[in-house]
Amino acid sequence: MSKNPLLSSFNEAPFSKIKSEHFKPAIESGITEARAELAAITDNSEEATFENTIEALEFTGRHLQRVTSIFFNLNAAETNPEIQQIAQEISPILTQFHNDITLNEALFDRVKHVYENQDQSLLTEEQKTLLDKKFKHFFRNGAMLSEDDKTKLRKIDERLAKLKLQFGEHVLAENNAYELWIQDESDLAGLPESIVEAAALRAKEKEKDTGWIFTLDYPSFMPFMKYAKNRELRREFYLAYGSRGYNNDERDNQKIVLEIARLRYERAQLLGYDSHAAFVLEERMAESPDNVSEFLDELLEKALPAAKKELAELEEYANQLDGLSELQKWDTSYYSEQLRNKKFDLDDERLKPYFRLENVIDGVFKVASLLFGLRFEETKDVDTYHPDVKTYRVFDQARKEVALFYADFHPRPGKRNGAWMTSYKGQYKYDGKEERPHISIVCNFTKPTESNPSLLTFNEVTTLFHEFGHALHGMLADTTYISLSGTSVHWDFVELPSQILENWCYEEEALKLFAKHYKSGDIIPIELVQKIKESANFLEGMATLRQLSHAILDMSWHHADPSEITDIKAFETKASHRTKLFPETEGTCMSTAFAHIFQGGYSSGYYSYKWAEVLDADAFAHFKEKGIFDRKVAQQFQQQILSKGGTEEPMILYERFRGRKPKIDALLERAGLV
Repeated sequence: MSKNPLLSSFNEAPFSKIKSEHFKPAIESGITEARAELAAITDNSEEATFENTIEALEFTGRHLQRVTSIFFNLNAAETNPEIQQIAQEISPILTQFHNDITLNEALFDRVKHVYENQDQSLLTEEQKTLLDKKFKHFFRNGAMLSEDDKTKLRKIDERLAKLKLQFGEHVLAENNAYELWIQDESDLAGLPESIVEAAALRAKEKEKDTGWIFTLDYPSFMPFMKYAKNRELRREFYLAYGSRGYNNDERDNQKIVLEIARLRYERAQLLGYDSHAAFVLEERMAESPDNVSEFLDELLEKALPAAKKELAELEEYANQLDGLSELQKWDTSYYSEQLRNKKFDLDDERLKPYFRLENVIDGVFKVASLLFGLRFEETKDVDTYHPDVKTYRVFDQARKEVALFYADFHPRPGKRNGAWMTSYKGQYKYDGKEERPHISIVCNFTKPTESNPSLLTFNEVTTLFHEFGHALHGMLADTTYISLSGTSVHWDFVELPSQILENWCYEEEALKLFAKHYKSGDIIPIELVQKIKESANFLEGMATLRQLSHAILDMSWHHADPSEITDIKAFETKASHRTKLFPETEGTCMSTAFAHIFQGGYSSGYYSYKWAEVLDADAFAHFKEKGIFDRKVAQQFQQQILSKGGTEEPMILYERFRGRKPKIDALLERAGLV
C-alpha cells in the first residue's frame, strides 16, 4: 500500500493523494487514538470537572472526525463500488465505537457528576449548553439502560447504519440505471433547444451513435417533464422516477424501509419514548409530535382550499388546450409551465440567458459581501476530488481568512441527486488556536454544452442561494466547541439561514448585481424582474400541499408502531389522503426513494422546511423594513444567528435578533394564502 496521507495531520484535505484503500486503516487508527483519549478521561483520578471531562470529551477524536467527514462526503459526491463497499465495512465499526462512548458507564458517571455538581455561574452560556447537550446525549442514547438493553441498542444501531447506506446505494443505482433514449426527433417537440443540445451531448457521452438521452438527474428530468409535449413519454419518464426502489428486484427498498421504521420504533421504545418522532423532537424547536401535527394542520387548513382552486384552474386550462378532463401527476409540470407562461409571459428559457452559472456565483458572493463584508477569491492551489470542483478562500474586511469554500455544481454518475451543504473541517478553538472551517456546497445544475455555458433555471438560482445560505452558517461560525458550531443547531432551525437567502433572488436590487445576459451583458430588464415577483406565488397552494404531504408521510412513518405495516404503498396512500389532489399512480412509491428521511437526517424532521419558512419570512420582513442590504440588520443576523451556531436555544437567538417571537403572518402573506 502507498503511504497513507490520512494517517498524518493535515489542514486541507489531500484528495489527490488519497486512495480508497487508505480510508479503513486511517479510520481504525483514528478510533485507536480516540479510545486512548477517552481512557485518559475515565482513568483520571481527579474529581470530574467541566475542563477534564466535558471539554476533554468534546475535543476527543478530532482527527477521526476529519477522516470520516472526507470519506462520507466523497461517498455522496464522488462514490464508486469500492467506496460503497468500504462504507458497508466501516459503518458498523463507527457505530460500535460511538456506542462504546455513550454506553461507557465510567465516562457517563463523570459526565453525570459534572452535570449534577457544576456551579453554573462559573460557566459561559456556550459551556452551559455544551454540558447540557453532553449529558442529554448520554441519557438519550442508552447510558441508563441495563446491560441486556445496551446490547440490543448496539445491534439496532449497527443494523440501521448498514440499512441507510443500502437504501442510498439502491436509489443512486436506480438513477444511474435508467435512461430515456429518444431516436425520433418528433418526440422532442416542446423541448427548448438548450435542453435538446444537452441531451444530444449526453448521448454522445454514453457512446450512442444517434439520438438524445434523458436521465433521472434533476437537470435532465425536470425540463423534460416541464416542456415535452409527448404525454406518453412524460408518463414513462415519471413512472421510472416514481418507481425507484419499488421494482421488486435487487435494488428494491421496500423491506429496507420497513426494517428501518421498525428498528427506529424499537430503539425509541427501548429508550423510554413513545415513538421515534417523540425521541427526535424532544431536541427540536417543535418539542413534540403533537406540536408538529398542530403546525402542519394549521398550514394544511390554509393550503388545501388554495391548492384545490389552483388545480381546478390548471385542469380547465389543460382541457381548453388539449381536451384533458383529468390531470395525472406527469401532467402537472407541463401544464403548470404552459399556464405560467400564458399568465406572466415568463418561462425558464426566457430567464436562463440572464443566469449564467459563473454570474450567479459572482452574484451570491456580492450579496455576501454587501451583507457581511466577505471577499471570495478563487484559488487553484487547493486539492480537489474532481476537476469540476472550484475552490475559494474567504476573507473578512480585515483580510483575515475566515473559511475555505468548495463548490461542486454538475451531475455525474458517482454523485447522488439533489443539492446539499457539508463541511470537510469544522470551526472551533483549541489550545489557544482557532481552526477555521472548510465548507462545501454540492449541486446538480445543467452542464455547459458545446454552444452554451451553464445557464440556470430560476429554480436552480434559488437552490444555489439556498445552499450558500447554509454555507454562510458554516463559514461565519464563531464558537469554541465544534459540536455547537455552524449548522450544528436544532434541525428545525438549520434551514433559516438557507431559506432566508433565497429571498434576495426576487429583489431587483440584488438581481441587478448578477442577472446579466450571457451574450450581451445587459442587466435583466425591470419588467422581467417584476414578472419574477408576480409569479412567485404561482400555484403556491399546490407547492405547499406537496411539502405538507411529505412532512405528514414522514410523521406517519415515525410516530406510530410500524410493526403491522405490510404494504408500503397502501400505508403511504392512507397517510397522505388529506393532501391528495391527483389519482393514485400504480407502480410508484414515494417512500422507497425518500432519501431525506431514510438515508439523510430528516426523519421526523421534514416539517422543518415549512417551520423554517415561518422564521425566514418573518426575518426577511425585518430586512425589508430597513433595506435588504442594511448592514446593521445584517450584522445582527450574523452576530445572533450565523456566528452563534447551537450555543444557545434557537428561539432565544431568534428573539434577540428580531426583538420578538416569530409570527406566521409574513409567510402566509408571502405565499398568498391570506
